[in-house]
Amino acid sequence: MGVGKSTLAFHLSHTLSEMNYKTLIIDLDPQCNLTVFSMDEEKLHNIWKEEDDFIDDFDSAFNKIGKQKFENLVSKPKTIHFLLKPTEDGSVNSLSELELPPPVEINKNLSLIPGRLTIHKYENKISERWAGLYQGDPLAIRTITDIRYIAENYAKNYGFEYIIIDTSPNLGALNKVIISTVDGFLIPAFPDMFSLYGIRNIGASLDKWNSEFEIIYSLISIDKRKRFPEQFVRFLGYTIYNAKKYTSKNDKLALAHRNYAQQIPGTIKEFISENIRKHLTSDMVDNPIGKESIMLSHNTPWWCASPDACLFYPLKLSTRRETRAIIFYLNNLSS
Repeated sequence: MGVGKSTLAFHLSHTLSEMNYKTLIIDLDPQCNLTVFSMDEEKLHNIWKEEDDFIDDFDSAFNKIGKQKFENLVSKPKTIHFLLKPTEDGSVNSLSELELPPPVEINKNLSLIPGRLTIHKYENKISERWAGLYQGDPLAIRTITDIRYIAENYAKNYGFEYIIIDTSPNLGALNKVIISTVDGFLIPAFPDMFSLYGIRNIGASLDKWNSEFEIIYSLISIDKRKRFPEQFVRFLGYTIYNAKKYTSKNDKLALAHRNYAQQIPGTIKEFISENIRKHLTSDMVDNPIGKESIMLSHNTPWWCASPDACLFYPLKLSTRRETRAIIFYLNNLSS
């Protein structure tokens, strides 16, 4: 909490779009901060209101309005929970690839699938159906892989080149699924004791998750494996979020935090297994992404997504340049 997850997702997605990459943001944080900062609140309220009956009971709401009105409903943007709801309910009226609602357009290269406070209901189903994965239960597999499946179909149907998912600050079932099945994840860190212990805690979980998914993958049929990635739990690196004023032009971190920042690489090497970071060079582990240029702080203004959503001052040019260091880094990893 407070290490800049949503801030990083916000700046990174906007910078990608500025560089002419078609980018989609999926807000899977129940706090919905990224959604609130990216779109007009009244528009968001209208989306939630239209969905309410479906979030209560998808099949009942579908049967109440009929197929024709449903097709009209999904011709407009919907939240990620709405998209996951047929799987949550085990509904026979699941959304097809061709019925994916359009995302909210932020600019010509950037779109958003909004979040919703009720996403915890889906997380409960992940926990309930987890044991069924080992028997290859179709609904259990669908529940665990639907987030990736939805992302892949939006990429295919709308031509998105990058999809960025914002998550909540915990190690619950929902984040377990997201972190284990995406192509890679970043750890934003604050240079303090809590981040060091946070890396230690997540390291043990990452190993456990990776082992579980590899066992599940080995037990299911080749056809069912198509919904899973080839590699699970892929750590891409970390960023340092600096919420203190610089002590001088030469010091990127306040002196009180420098000691903690220097301990982060060693903590990663000790507690995040090499198998999860085997694609990273030693230099990539020893330094935050972008090295000293990536130091987003509370003094860094937000970038306005639209006039309606402009709650802060426009983004500094320096921060755009810093965020591009992350993009260059990620491109190098994928090449």
